[in-house]
Amino acid sequence: MTAIGISLFVSVVLMAAKFYAFHLTRSSAVLSDALESIINVVAAAFAVVSIWMAAQPPDLDHPYGHGKIEYFSAGFEGALIIFAAIGIFKTGISHLLMPKPLANLQAGLAILVAASVVNLLLGIGLLRVGKKVQSLTLIADGKHVLTDVYTSVGVVVGLFLVQYTGWFWLDGAIACLVGVNILLTGTRLVSQSFSALMDASDPQLLDEISRLLEKHRKEVWIDIHQLRAWRSGNFVHIDLHLVLPRDYLLDVAHAEAKELEQLLIGHFEGNAGVLVHMDPCEWPECPVCRQYRCSHRTRESIATLAWNRHQLTVKKAKRKTD
Repeated sequence: MTAIGISLFVSVVLMAAKFYAFHLTRSSAVLSDALESIINVVAAAFAVVSIWMAAQPPDLDHPYGHGKIEYFSAGFEGALIIFAAIGIFKTGISHLLMPKPLANLQAGLAILVAASVVNLLLGIGLLRVGKKVQSLTLIADGKHVLTDVYTSVGVVVGLFLVQYTGWFWLDGAIACLVGVNILLTGTRLVSQSFSALMDASDPQLLDEISRLLEKHRKEVWIDIHQLRAWRSGNFVHIDLHLVLPRDYLLDVAHAEAKELEQLLIGHFEGNAGVLVHMDPCEWPECPVCRQYRCSHRTRESIATLAWNRHQLTVKKAKRKTD
């Protein structure tokens, strides 16, 4: 909450500074930068609410928590960026077709340079905190702030060219380029938000879990399949099928499943929910089973099956064990 609160405050100050720079210069490029700052303020305000809601514990109405509100926030921010791009195109094309002289360029440039430095520090800070706490909202806000930095840098460079060449049409051209840049950013954010809301596969998360399982693999854990995992805010939901020796008593099998569950929860520092479905071993597992003295063995052990994302995520019926 502290990080996003700082982001909101800084965004408001910088928005005011950029609109003042536009008031001085009447530049469409500066206006495009200022309009994007409005989106920063609105998005940061929405992010404050979404992060607070995401931090609330599960309840009867929301047994899986409230983490997905962050994906709505990221999608909302992306949609706002797209609308801002449309407004920027409108102003930029007008100034491109009908160039106008710009006033007080030096003062406007000084304000934009100072704002860019502040935004750069803010964006880097938001990305670091967002990745640390696995918050899509903070990461999205950090990327948007850095996009604002790139926008401001482009505007500053363009206005320097306008000042030294007298080509006032460049002002409108720069505004249109800014519009293209932020349109692409908004589209990416909406796409990422949609994928997360649809519980799309997260290869990076699945690889992380697969490496953990491979590292702590036990001989009695004959196999694991149908691994699924998805994020909801900073919380990770995991479910999988664990194959155990068929002659295990219920309490022994439960102890093994509990050990695996605690391994995963501990890895994610308590921010994980794990469901382990226990399967008794069958003859197709014999080639990869390391229980060499098993009385139920019908086939010789050939080789240990690698526990990677591609093997662990498929269903048992599709596994190739020989």
